[in-house]
Amino acid sequence: MFIHKINDDLSLKLIELRDGERVFELTNKSRVYLKEWLPWLDITTNLEDTIAFIKGCLKSFAESNSLNAVILFKGEVVGIAGYNNINCSNKTAYIGYWLGEEFQGNGIMTKVAKTLTDYAFNELNLNKVEIRAAVGNKKSRSIPERLNFVNEGCIRQAEWLYDHYVDHVVYGILAEEWN
Repeated sequence: MFIHKINDDLSLKLIELRDGERVFELTNKSRVYLKEWLPWLDITTNLEDTIAFIKGCLKSFAESNSLNAVILFKGEVVGIAGYNNINCSNKTAYIGYWLGEEFQGNGIMTKVAKTLTDYAFNELNLNKVEIRAAVGNKKSRSIPERLNFVNEGCIRQAEWLYDHYVDHVVYGILAEEWN
């Protein structure tokens, strides 16, 4: 099992089926807030949807294609972060994340993204880490910017959010730039 301690208050733990109730509760509590930038809220309407998501995460992890972890802050699940995709042939990981609304503003996600980037380079021996965020999602974009990722450009109409498209900014950092 993957568990990675970041500091005394913060850890990442491979998502498990037993996390389902808490993840769904957190999703439900932050539904309106999360829906502004995440496209999956309308298809996550009950615990079974969350369990299906977790099963998919575990299958993908077993196939070495991704790593999705719950974020533990002071022992409580407060969000999800990880590698939405690991491309082994290109040695690239794509970080994705979300945090419950009430846990915003504590520097949690910057520490998590930094840890995931370190892990990608130092443990998985990858060459590149990418983070993509909607152009208007200033909170999400500030994380790779704080970590000195390079703005590599914009993908037009990259994602459908319920009733409109959003453009994505692609941020990347290479192993040689990180260390």
